[in-house]
Amino acid sequence: MKMVIFGLTISSSWGNGHATLWRGLIRALAQQGWHVVFFERDVPYYAGARDLFEIEGGELVLYRNWKDALPAARRHLREADAAIVTSYCPDGVQASELALSAERPVKVFYDLDTPVTLSALDRGERVPYIGERGLRDFDLVLSYTGGRALHALRERLAARLVRPLYGHVDPAVHRPTTPRRHYAADLSYIGTYAADRQDALVELFVEPARKRPANRFVIAGTQYPDDFPWARNIFFVRHLPPDEHPAFYSSGRLTLNITRRAMAEMGWCPSGRLFEAAACGVPVLSDWWEGLDHFFAPDREILVARQAADTLAALDRSEAELKTIAARARDRVLAEHTSQKRAGEFVSYLERARESADDRPTLQMHGS
Repeated sequence: MKMVIFGLTISSSWGNGHATLWRGLIRALAQQGWHVVFFERDVPYYAGARDLFEIEGGELVLYRNWKDALPAARRHLREADAAIVTSYCPDGVQASELALSAERPVKVFYDLDTPVTLSALDRGERVPYIGERGLRDFDLVLSYTGGRALHALRERLAARLVRPLYGHVDPAVHRPTTPRRHYAADLSYIGTYAADRQDALVELFVEPARKRPANRFVIAGTQYPDDFPWARNIFFVRHLPPDEHPAFYSSGRLTLNITRRAMAEMGWCPSGRLFEAAACGVPVLSDWWEGLDHFFAPDREILVARQAADTLAALDRSEAELKTIAARARDRVLAEHTSQKRAGEFVSYLERARESADDRPTLQMHGS
């Protein structure tokens, strides 16, 4: 079985949430018998922070421009059982046109940024990775966001078959590991700087740090501005590659998750960071958004913060309480939110899409 993906990036985890998700999903798909070819435009900002050069069980195709990519893309699509175009693919419109013209594969659009896509439409802006016909020509549209976003994709972009494919974690990568002193924290946070997260980060992280000067707070991420409101007890890790995430999480007593504003407002959009942290055995404190309780039980498997006082209350919990919450969350993740679990859902959606496309040759999907 062969799958061709035209995406943002898998080779660099710098400043994006796509790469780590694709790595886990593709590894799980390979275990199910899929050979995945990932097309990625070779841009300087990802090339300068590249932390993956080969895809296990697949092929990474880096190209300088779309014209250079075309010969290989056409060749692979002739052999493909599934063709996927993603949000923020820099050549999304051209890749969609090419994928949709291929005879054999199931045609899929995967929006890993659905709230951003819909917000742009609400503002009357053009979405650069979606063509004028919207999503009507795809056999299947996958959304990183569930809930009302699925209805909006049907109504606003004419998507026919829409299914959620949420975040996930590869437990072979993210697992409890030996803590490291330089990552030690009473409260940690991983996240690329984003203006629409700044108010929540100040309220739930910076203000508690100022109120607890004896505690240690650690931020890992990129693109933080010089005028960020640092405090003496907030320490900074400029870029944390994926293979360092388990040690970072495992070195903290508690870790914070903050959701991008558009995603929090839309709801049903769990960050992959939630599952990564829980898989590493650290208790998670998260902002609230609709649907969070579908993935974790508040106060039992996850702590919720709406204001600085909630962060302080979480820090005041006993070690026994925090360890119990962390253990329950890890059990939940391993049962429901692994990359292997999502790969199984992905394949089942492809089977459904193939059945719906009754004008195409029958495809015997793996495992059927």
